Amino acid sequence: MRAAFWLKDHHKKSDFIELPSNMRNLLDDWTFNFPLLKELGQVFSTINLYGLTLNSRPIAHALDDIVLFPPIPDPPSFRDFYAFEQHVKTARHHRGLEMVPEWYQFPVFYFSNHNALLGHQWPLRKPKNTTALDYELELGCVIGKGGRDIPAEHAEQHIAGFTILNDWSARDIQREEMKVGLGPAKGKDFGTSLGPFLVTIDEFESVKVGKSYNLTMIARRNGVELSRGNAQDLYYSFGEMIARASEGVELFPGDVIGSGTVGTGCILELQPENAGGWLEVGDTIELEIQGIGTLTNSIVAYDSTENLNHR
Repeated sequence: MRAAFWLKDHHKKSDFIELPSNMRNLLDDWTFNFPLLKELGQVFSTINLYGLTLNSRPIAHALDDIVLFPPIPDPPSFRDFYAFEQHVKTARHHRGLEMVPEWYQFPVFYFSNHNALLGHQWPLRKPKNTTALDYELELGCVIGKGGRDIPAEHAEQHIAGFTILNDWSARDIQREEMKVGLGPAKGKDFGTSLGPFLVTIDEFESVKVGKSYNLTMIARRNGVELSRGNAQDLYYSFGEMIARASEGVELFPGDVIGSGTVGTGCILELQPENAGGWLEVGDTIELEIQGIGTLTNSIVAYDSTENLNHR
């Protein structure tokens, strides 16, 4: 075998540096890496990778044979917004609350636990102190280019892509702690599912409608459809959310921003008596968003010995 370090005319040394080994490193230089990934994708689409091996190990694997991590397993932060008007109105109504005029002045968010993310087909351990476990059907975006004070009209240039987000919620815990005037906290921070993939923003250009995207969103419980909505019903666009999030602070590559729940996208809105009750151990929730795929998680007991962390 012969080895050499080489260059070719019209190329720079940096053109041949190896690809990043993880998603965070990939996003750290997204402007450079994204065009390179698109070129690689075109090349790989012409090659049958199945059957090829390296050091007697297969290069390609079937999806059924692997464990998918969250697309961003360790984001710098996770902000979840409250941007679908129907969800806000209905959820507040069921809590005996009127719609607040301030909601129409600016998009609001809370910080959730970015260290408690679950991937596709990972089990969710049911919190031991809740009898009102709920799912939330959301569209999540991942920041590819950081920045501060980002104008809403330019914010999409900072988005790497979109994924499906399930903001699991313990409604009884959330209800009590938010009476204090803070939160949500323990009613939310036990787990958030992301996946199954991060789909780059260019894939959604054909379904862009105004400030949002025409993407059907569906939730199923044990195979039965409970929720159906559309991302184009967002009152605030992701551009407006990013502008708000970046006011006076830096956003970083890999930051996750959730849309908030689409209308009808949780049991709180539907009401338990219309949805088979709150979620229980053994239930499986599937969230599907057009153009992204289906994110599936099953609920296990708090003290389950099932593999809860694939890290």
